[in-house]
Amino acid sequence: MTTDSPAAISVMLIVPDADAAVAWYRSALGATELWDLGGVAGLEIGGAAFFLHEVNPENPAEVSPAQAGVTSVRVELFADDPDAVIARAVAAGAAAGSPIQDHEMPWGTHRQGGFTDPFGHRWSVGDRSPLTRR
Repeated sequence: MTTDSPAAISVMLIVPDADAAVAWYRSALGATELWDLGGVAGLEIGGAAFFLHEVNPENPAEVSPAQAGVTSVRVELFADDPDAVIARAVAAGAAAGSPIQDHEMPWGTHRQGGFTDPFGHRWSVGDRSPLTRR
């Protein structure tokens, strides 16, 4: 595939109520809405797009973490102040996950912690250090 634009990877989070999820991600994480088709919405945080899709009973392959009883994907969010992002999410109703800690990595110190959003999706929030090419 040849293109002038770099590829982009994103996630589509399955949620039980898309309107409630849009409102929560806007309030808790400062997401902005790209578009909303009613049950399917595009959001972005700091220019990184992600998508929400309401549970569709006619498609049993796409279920929310609550329906599945587990989540198999961890969403990674890189921010200038991961402590503030996690504190804001927890204040808005997220369950605290692993505490913020400094980890020594091949590229240097990486600060990271996490939370689980009200829809069952696990988020890791860290500084931007892993995004640097070595």
